[in-house]
Amino acid sequence: MKYGTLILEKKDFVMIKRYQHLHHYVEDYAHKYALEALEENMPNAMVHGLEDMPDDVVRMYSMVTVTYKTKWRETFQLVPPMENDVEQHKISVRSTLGASVIGLSEGDSIKYGLPGDIVSLKIEKVTQSAETYKVNIPEETLENALPKHCKVSLTLNI
Repeated sequence: MKYGTLILEKKDFVMIKRYQHLHHYVEDYAHKYALEALEENMPNAMVHGLEDMPDDVVRMYSMVTVTYKTKWRETFQLVPPMENDVEQHKISVRSTLGASVIGLSEGDSIKYGLPGDIVSLKIEKVTQSAETYKVNIPEETLENALPKHCKVSLTLNI
C-alpha cells in the first residue's frame, strides 16, 4: 500500500462499519469474504475529514481505473450499494471489487477473483467526483466507530 494503510474519509469509514454489522446476513459469500478482508484492515486505517483526503485515494464516488498485465483496463465508479449498476459502470462498495479498492490509492495492487482464478489488478488512476452522499452521523456514533488511534487527531466537523 502506498500509504502503508487504508486511508478512509470519515463518512466512508462509518458507512463501512454499518455494512460490516450487516454482513452476517449477506448470502453471497464472495461479498461476505471481501467485507471481512476489509474489516481486518480497518483497525489500522487512517481516517480523515474530506478536506484532508489525498486526491489519489479511492473513496465513495471516485472514478477508478484498474489494469491487468495483459493491457486489459476497466474504469468504474465506486458507489453505495443502492446505486449499484454494472451496465453504467457503477460498482457497489459492498461488492468484492468495491470492498477491495476503497481506501487504497493509485499504484496499489489488489488480488481479485475466485479461488483458482485470482488475478492481480493495479489501481492505475483515481479521479474524484463532485458527487457526494448525505449521511447524518451523530458525533457519539462517530466517536465510537473511529479507531482509537484516530480519535485524538480528528475534528468531528461533518
